[in-house]
Amino acid sequence: MRCCATKHWVHGGPELTELQKHRKEVEQVLRDEFGDAPRIREGGSKAKGTMIKESYDLDLSSYFAHDDDSAGATLEEIYDRTESALAKKYATVSKGSAIRVRDPDQDADLHVDVVPGRFVKGKDGDVFLHRTTGDKERLKTNLDVHVAHVKESGVIDAIRLMKLWREREKLQVKTFVLELLVVKLLTDKKDASLTDQLLHVWTEFRDHAGDLAVEDPANPEGNDLSDLLNDEVRSQLSAAAGRTLGTIDQSGWQAVFGEVEEDEEGRIAALKRIAVATPSKTKPWASRD
Repeated sequence: MRCCATKHWVHGGPELTELQKHRKEVEQVLRDEFGDAPRIREGGSKAKGTMIKESYDLDLSSYFAHDDDSAGATLEEIYDRTESALAKKYATVSKGSAIRVRDPDQDADLHVDVVPGRFVKGKDGDVFLHRTTGDKERLKTNLDVHVAHVKESGVIDAIRLMKLWREREKLQVKTFVLELLVVKLLTDKKDASLTDQLLHVWTEFRDHAGDLAVEDPANPEGNDLSDLLNDEVRSQLSAAAGRTLGTIDQSGWQAVFGEVEEDEEGRIAALKRIAVATPSKTKPWASRD
């Protein structure tokens, strides 16, 4: 199947229409419970422009002002109250600092994560999030910084294709970490061709897995991401990258991403279309975002 025969994700389609429908319904549940108190915004891959059809989720942040105790005096209380509100309509699953919502009747994934929190100061900027896992009970971060770091990276197409590669290789690296890795590794290669960018990232994964490291751009000193980029993840990335580079050498790019043109210009154009136009597949509820 030629990639250009499918609709582009960024221009809409049934998946995006359905996702927006669920987003509005989830926000209404939060408004019914908390009124206008929380600032509700879209984040994650959709806000960054890195969403792909084979694996997509919508992060919906729900942040309360620093001096607003209407949902609770502590971060844990805000998290629990938010989950209780969502549980009135949905099945919920705790995910670190997020709450996954599912259709309780059809046992279906709605691809929406709600992230409750409280602003560090006032009604904007840095936020504190409650942690349900790990040693720290809270983390400090900033949605705008995360979005800008990726959206303005200049390597969005490479990020989308690396996410697609992750899905097809069934790797367990989190989207946040994968995006940070690609942005970091391509800092000096923004003007390189898309194929050269991908080859560079895979080569680094294969040959220098032990040197891979990322930091949270919103809180580089305070948020330790080493658990998300542990030895097992590094080993998976290295092995998969080695297989992919070998496949390209032996069988060409079409063996990795499907049918693409043979000349470089056509191949790059095709890969860009593939990044946003891959047909969706049934996915398990457990997201790697």
